[in-house]
Amino acid sequence: MMLKTDNHRIYVTGTRGIPGIMGGVETHCEELFPRLVSMGYDATVYRRQPYAVDASTSFRGVEIVDIACTKNKFLEAFVHTFKSIVETKRRGGKYIHIHAIGPVMLSPLARLLGLKVVFTHHGHDYDRAKWNTFAKMCLKMGEWLGCRFAHHIIVISKPIQDVLSKKYGRSKNVHLIYNGVPDAQLCDADAYFSDLGIERGKYILSLGRFVPEKNFDQLIDAFTPIRPNGCKLVIGGSFDHQDEYAKALVRKAQENAVVLPGFVKGERLHALLTHARCFVLPSSHEGLPISLLEAMSYRLPVIASDIPANLEVNLDSDCYFKCGDIKHLSRLLQQAVDDDFLRITYDMSPYNWDRIAEQTAQVYHSMIDQHS
Repeated sequence: MMLKTDNHRIYVTGTRGIPGIMGGVETHCEELFPRLVSMGYDATVYRRQPYAVDASTSFRGVEIVDIACTKNKFLEAFVHTFKSIVETKRRGGKYIHIHAIGPVMLSPLARLLGLKVVFTHHGHDYDRAKWNTFAKMCLKMGEWLGCRFAHHIIVISKPIQDVLSKKYGRSKNVHLIYNGVPDAQLCDADAYFSDLGIERGKYILSLGRFVPEKNFDQLIDAFTPIRPNGCKLVIGGSFDHQDEYAKALVRKAQENAVVLPGFVKGERLHALLTHARCFVLPSSHEGLPISLLEAMSYRLPVIASDIPANLEVNLDSDCYFKCGDIKHLSRLLQQAVDDDFLRITYDMSPYNWDRIAEQTAQVYHSMIDQHS
C-alpha cells in the first residue's frame, strides 16, 4: 500500500550517514529513506562530515546535510546529534527520526524544542565490548530516555521489543519492523578474486566492523586448526577507529593467512556473496544483523552464534553454535568445507525493504495525524 502524505519532511540523525558508509544503521538508512521519498515523504539525512566519501548533497532523492564533528567514538554521536536537532529546529522542521540508543539520549532536547520524535532501537549497544563503564552507563540512560521521550519507537527484533516492555514498561506506539535486505545481485568478479587469491566456492565468508563483539579473533582461532580442503577464510570489513583490538586483529589475520579485502560494497560485495561456500557470523552482540540477512538472500549455508538476534531469523538448529565456543565453531567450519557445495532457500518475505518502507511510512503517518 502506498501512503499519500502532505510531504512533511523527516529529518534523520544517529547514523554516520549515507551513501556507502560502513555500518548496519548506515545500510538501513541507505535502503529505507530513498524508498520513503518515492512514497511521497521528504527526507533529510544528517551525515557526520568525517565519514563523507564525497561532497554529494543528495542521494536518490534524499537530501544530505553534512554536520561537522570530531571523529571520536565517545563524542561524535553526541555532538552530531545535538547539532542535528538544533539544525532541524533552525530549519523549521517538525519531525526527527533518531537512530540508536546513544543518540536518542538527546530526545529530551528535541522534545523541548517542540519536535516530534521517532526512535529506532537497533540493539542494546551497552553490551558492546568496546565501551567502558561510563559509556555503557550513558547508553543505558539513552535507552531509558528514548523510551520516555520518543513519540514512536521502532524496534528491529522481537527480543528488543520484549526488553522495552519488561524493563521500561513501554508498549504504546512501539512498532516491530525488521531490518531488511535487497534482492540478491548474482555476479562474477574473476579479476577481483584473482587479486584476493581466492576461488569460487572455496572460501568461508564473514563480514563486519573490526570491533570486539564481532568475535573475528575467535573465528580465526576456530578456522586455523581445521583441514580446510583448499578453502580460505575471508573477513570483509574494516574499523572506524584504529584501536588496539583492531590492530591486533589485523596482525592475527595476517599471521594466519586470512584474506582481508577491507570494507567491500557494490559489485565486489555481490561477487563475494555469490560464490562463498558458507557465511559465518560469530558475534556476541547484534540487533538484527543485515550481513546475515544478505547471506541468506544469496542462499548461502550459514553458521551463526546462538545470541537472541541471530536466533530471531529461525535457522535450523544445527546452524547455530554456542557463542564463544571455539571448538563447536571449528566443528561446524570443518563440516562446511567437507560437505558438498550447495545453496539453501530461505523465507525472506519479512525482510523486504519495500514492505519495511510501507510499515515505517505508517508510523510517520500515525505520528503526523496525531500531532498535526
